[in-house]
Amino acid sequence: MDAVLGIFAVIGHAIEAVLVYVESHHWIFGFLAGGYIFYLHDRGLHARFDAVDKRLDEIRKRLAIEY
Repeated sequence: MDAVLGIFAVIGHAIEAVLVYVESHHWIFGFLAGGYIFYLHDRGLHARFDAVDKRLDEIRKRLAIEY
C-alpha cells in the first residue's frame, strides 16, 4: 500500500512542479499564444488576398476575350 501511495505522491509532485513552472513563466505561454494568433490572422489575410488576385485574374481574362 505504501508503494501505491508513493506513486501517487510522485505523480502529485510532478503535477505541482509543472503548475508552478507555468505560473512563474506564464509570459512565455502568452507570447506563444499571441504568436499563434498572429500566424492564424496572417494566413487568413493572405488567403483573402489570394482570392482577390484570382478574381482579378478571372476578370482580366474575361475582358481580354471580349475585346
